[in-house]
Amino acid sequence: MRGMLRRKGMWTGRVCSMRWDALFADLEARWDAEGRAERDAEVADRTRREHASIELLTRLAGHQGEVRVRVAAGAVLEGLVLDVGKDWVLLEIPLRRRQALIPMSAVRAIEGLGRRSVSARTARRFGWGYAVRALARDRAVVQITDLDGTVVTGTIDIVGADYLELAAHPVDEARRSAAVRTTVVIPSVAVALIEAPLS
Repeated sequence: MRGMLRRKGMWTGRVCSMRWDALFADLEARWDAEGRAERDAEVADRTRREHASIELLTRLAGHQGEVRVRVAAGAVLEGLVLDVGKDWVLLEIPLRRRQALIPMSAVRAIEGLGRRSVSARTARRFGWGYAVRALARDRAVVQITDLDGTVVTGTIDIVGADYLELAAHPVDEARRSAAVRTTVVIPSVAVALIEAPLS
């Protein structure tokens, strides 16, 4: 049989060729594995860089669906992200038939937030004070929870540069002089959330 002869300790012909084929196949497999490992490392590195450039407000703005938000006062709110601003988030809380305006400075944790944005929506450019002024302008009866968990209800009369003034009255009554028990000035940095009934 030709190709199967052995001469002085060496195989010749087909046997020798099979050894080279196996060696080249092994080298090619190693080459492919190293290439895959390099590509995987590059994709992982690129993904980490992309995540590092995405702000929380951007993720919130692009999120669709429910989230659970824990605020500084210890409250946990479950609801839909309705809107996002420069430094605030607005949730609709269906179980309580309310909306909650939350300053991002009071947010302690968010559950249920997807890793990828499913919406092209972006955060609004205006800040917390502007959003609170809209509530004051609408004369909405609100419930304000501060960072300590204290709750006051009433109507926001004034929104200053770093505070708001609330005419405190029962939540089920309109703002009339007879219903107002007192006025409460609350520093903006002390507010954990402002809730208003769904309109």
